[in-house]
Amino acid sequence: MAAKTKKKIQPKFKQITVMVFISLFQLLSAACVLYRGEEMSVVLTLIFMGYMVLEWLYMMIGIIATGTDYFELEAMAFFLCGIGITLCASYGESYALKQIVAVLMGLAVYLVMQAVLKNIDFCQKIRLPVAVLSILILIANLILAGTTNGTLNWIDLGFFSIQPSEIVKIAFVFVGAVTLEYLISNTSLTRYIIFSVACIGLLFLMQDFGTALIFFFTFILIAFMRSGDVRTIALICTAALLGAVLIIYFKPYVASRFQAYGRVWDYADTSGYQQVRTLVYMASGGLLGLGIGEGRLRNVYASSTDLVFGVVCEEMGLIVGLCVLICFVGFALFAVITVRQSGSSFYAIAATAAAGMLLFQLSLNIFGITDILPLTGVTLPFVSRGGSSMICSWGLLAYIRAAGVMFRPPEAIASIPVSRPVRKAPAGRMPNGDIPVAKRQGR
Repeated sequence: MAAKTKKKIQPKFKQITVMVFISLFQLLSAACVLYRGEEMSVVLTLIFMGYMVLEWLYMMIGIIATGTDYFELEAMAFFLCGIGITLCASYGESYALKQIVAVLMGLAVYLVMQAVLKNIDFCQKIRLPVAVLSILILIANLILAGTTNGTLNWIDLGFFSIQPSEIVKIAFVFVGAVTLEYLISNTSLTRYIIFSVACIGLLFLMQDFGTALIFFFTFILIAFMRSGDVRTIALICTAALLGAVLIIYFKPYVASRFQAYGRVWDYADTSGYQQVRTLVYMASGGLLGLGIGEGRLRNVYASSTDLVFGVVCEEMGLIVGLCVLICFVGFALFAVITVRQSGSSFYAIAATAAAGMLLFQLSLNIFGITDILPLTGVTLPFVSRGGSSMICSWGLLAYIRAAGVMFRPPEAIASIPVSRPVRKAPAGRMPNGDIPVAKRQGR
């Protein structure tokens, strides 16, 4: 009797198990915050419990509705957001309330974008309105925003402030992916280049150089994915470098903002104050940290936004800091693996650009506060305090999820519809372009 062949089992993401570990970590973190004072805060207790209930409801409803257990991205995002909420709660109830509202808004944007991205034809129809609206938003930002730390990137609406450039990040990836998905002539590419130059130029006028650099990196990534021409990309980078040199020459104050780069210890009490404190306090945290709320970096300006990774390492320890980095590497790996199975270049470009933008922003944040790169003042996605940053982070994650077919059975991958019609073979040829054997032999 022939031996029975065993069916190869596809690896499965153990969502429930992972969520149990995440919840245990969040319960421990919440206890560290709640039992710091003499009286336990009812508001903070409700925030922590409500957030954990939200996580489990999302996962369980998703598993029941889809019949799958593929929620790796959401699990990592919830883990990062939980760290951000915990740190905000250690600062006070008002910070925690604003952060949980920001997470809810980001999750809502994530779900809406999932519905929109399913229809590529609809995305094509709204491409131009989205591009025009993005430019108008940045122009309004330039006119209405007040100067904050030398930049014009915040609009104060009285009851809350918004950073429009964060929202435009989502639109920037959207317009680029849709444009290059339907690239038929050089006119489409030219329009996208004009759109990119306009966005980056307006950001330079706002003096928001960190965000401008993120936009430029994303543009290079999208352009390279579509063309694959290294020489063209090198020419664009050379032109950008020349432009940066001219800006520094004619705007000396720009260079003064980076004078401490590489020499922060020489400016320990002036322009290098934040980096020096971050380096010292991060090292003092060790592997397990000093305890939430017990660090000293939280007393430094922008500790809950730009320097938040330093606070994580000091108060929660290097191990938790490494887990944060692993999550972002996971986003990137998820995008790289899934785009190979994507049925459309739209999803491939959007997912790669979004993952690249998140990873590049992470690098600017961490390398900036540790003096490996100049300090540009960008936030740490999902963790830093702020509604605009949180909405942008979830919005970018939606692009990665839209291309997500990792760990799905081969039959599920085969059933995914291809957005483009299959190209017909020329007359007298097979679909792969070969000439039939009978014709090659003269029959």
